Amino acid sequence: MNYSWKRNLIVLWIGVFFCSTAYSISIPFLPIFLSTDLGVESNIEIWSGFAFGITFLASALISPYWGSLADKYGRKPMLIRSGFSLAALYFVNYFVTDPYWFLVVRVLQGLLAGFVPAAIAMVATNTPEDKTGYALGIMSTSGATGSIIGPLIGGVVSHYYGNRNAFLFSSVIVLFSALIATFFAKEHNFDRKAVRSHVRDDLKMAAANPTFMTLMGLVFITTFSIMILEPLITVYVMDMGISKDSASLSSGIVFSAVGIATIIMAPQWGKVGRKIGYVKVLFIGLIGGGIGNILQFFVSGYIEFGMLRFVYGLFFAAVYPTINALIVQVTDSNFRGRAFGLNQSASQMATMAGPIIGGLLGTWMPIKWIFIINGAALIGSALLVRARMTNRIVVYPDQDHA
Repeated sequence: MNYSWKRNLIVLWIGVFFCSTAYSISIPFLPIFLSTDLGVESNIEIWSGFAFGITFLASALISPYWGSLADKYGRKPMLIRSGFSLAALYFVNYFVTDPYWFLVVRVLQGLLAGFVPAAIAMVATNTPEDKTGYALGIMSTSGATGSIIGPLIGGVVSHYYGNRNAFLFSSVIVLFSALIATFFAKEHNFDRKAVRSHVRDDLKMAAANPTFMTLMGLVFITTFSIMILEPLITVYVMDMGISKDSASLSSGIVFSAVGIATIIMAPQWGKVGRKIGYVKVLFIGLIGGGIGNILQFFVSGYIEFGMLRFVYGLFFAAVYPTINALIVQVTDSNFRGRAFGLNQSASQMATMAGPIIGGLLGTWMPIKWIFIINGAALIGSALLVRARMTNRIVVYPDQDHA
């Protein structure tokens, strides 16, 4: 290759870090923002769930289209498009005073999103095949690092300067991502003369690849297990006795515990995957994540809860980089951008459904029981991996030297 894949990896890592930071800034205070700034006085769990989920419903519906455009015109244009669009929309949030208009802006954020999947696809298709698992493991730490810094920034800014100013921080940070993608990201030898496929044809190609379909199912289940708790963590922390004034900062710290664990372990899981196989690492990550979720049912203190979230994160850090590495292994290079687009749709559907269902469940049962549901889902996913994928991975010809 006539360029440095390591340099590209660093550039895209920084871009995803800023984009993930911007998204996660609003996580700790969104329920409080709906209540104090937008006047939502009842059913705050349901409102929070819809505010989270509606963005990702829109993104799930549009992701195959963006994936198709990425295979036709390149992943870098998708980075630029989504980066500048999201920066503008985060800025618009600063001025919203009505909860229904806030939902409209959240829908637009979903329709114009796509920075992170485009960056992951760009790394997957512009990295030597024997380094792909390592590179994707490193990329997963960028999102995790952003998920650490973002809630802390959001908690501090909303606590000291007000919720609306946190949206301005998000806008500026995403703008950095867009500028980085524009001036520094490089796409290697991309063929822009290819004919753009139709989404229906992409779905047929995906359906003909049962291993890829299994991976998309796993992405849906594992993402759902995370997002079902996304609108509830802040409420759960307040149930533990943390005051409303401190809840944003405290829940930001809890959110960050999983991100810290991911930074520590994701690159290590990538190395282990190259030695013992990504399917085995995926099984270990799902089993460990399932047990870690179930154990969270039994804690009642804020400190113990944060520590157990960290331990859970050490295992769950194996899941996403290994799934991405397996997608690279089991799909043809000409289909890979679309494969990541479809995979992103599965993730976004789960990200949409999780908060909405989590918000509903949070009004019907104690939140701690949702950890049991999560644990069972992840253990069931691990058993699916053992039954459907062990010794059944078919590697495409361009992966033979990996």
